[in-house]
Amino acid sequence: MIPKAELHCHLEGSIPPALARELAARNGLALPDGLFGPDGVYVWRDFLSFLAAYDRVCGVLKTPRDFGDVIYSYLAGAAAQGAVYVEMFCSPERPQALGIPYADWVAALADGIDRAGREFGIVGRIIVVCIRHLGPDRALAMVERMVAEPHPYIVGFGMGGDEAKYEPADFAPAYRLAHDKGYGCTVHAGEVLGPESVWAAIRALPVTRIGHGVRSAEDPALLEELARRGTVLEVCPGSNIALGIYPNRAAHPLHRLIEAGVRVTLNSDDPPFFHTTLGAEYDQARLHEVALRQVTRTAIEASFADMETKERLLKGMQP
Repeated sequence: MIPKAELHCHLEGSIPPALARELAARNGLALPDGLFGPDGVYVWRDFLSFLAAYDRVCGVLKTPRDFGDVIYSYLAGAAAQGAVYVEMFCSPERPQALGIPYADWVAALADGIDRAGREFGIVGRIIVVCIRHLGPDRALAMVERMVAEPHPYIVGFGMGGDEAKYEPADFAPAYRLAHDKGYGCTVHAGEVLGPESVWAAIRALPVTRIGHGVRSAEDPALLEELARRGTVLEVCPGSNIALGIYPNRAAHPLHRLIEAGVRVTLNSDDPPFFHTTLGAEYDQARLHEVALRQVTRTAIEASFADMETKERLLKGMQP
């Protein structure tokens, strides 16, 4: 089995239907009608109904233990598919809304990572993400909390949310603070919006990675610039196809990005919602084994892990 590494997966978006049911039962909650299809998978029709389904699933999370169990469950499943390293996007917004102290939330996530590490040998790390459409002030406050209460498993800062709201430059203070304090930085861009979204991000923010970034394929000058900078794209083909950005894998620009010299990784994004897994992304990438191993090496090199962890993981990649 080819060793795998993942840099782009959302904590709440990783909750499989079985775990959602388990957490709902544990917390005395009733899951809404229409969330699951006859075969037990999540059901949604378009982007808005996907967001609604996502929000309903997030509603099962009520305690710090719930968050820890989610990251443990994902890491266990990823390890079974050959993953050696996973960075999980985790937003403090939901636990904060529940009244869960930041330190308790982080401790629960760390416990889940430790349990998975002991049982399966997988390394897990956390990227704290702000939500773009909630604005730059919330983002800055989030980074201030992150740097005030550091944890060794929190290695980076990123941003998801509505790509059309605000400009990347609006979030420069938050990103500068994270970068100056030694955190790796990434940002969602070039998914729903086109190449201009990626240009704005790399010009305004100290990012070494772009979440998605696939629309960069529409601009040869941008591809050249990304290759020159060594900027890594966290590519999520299954997600892009599920959301209708591309009609199928043949139309997806993964291969064009690689051919242009852009560094890419393969990721699952919100796997149970998009009926994919990290293993499926590797299997369906239409790349030979040498190229797939290079994808994993790129992910480890571009990860925000400490150098000792990177070197150990890269050494494990050697035949």
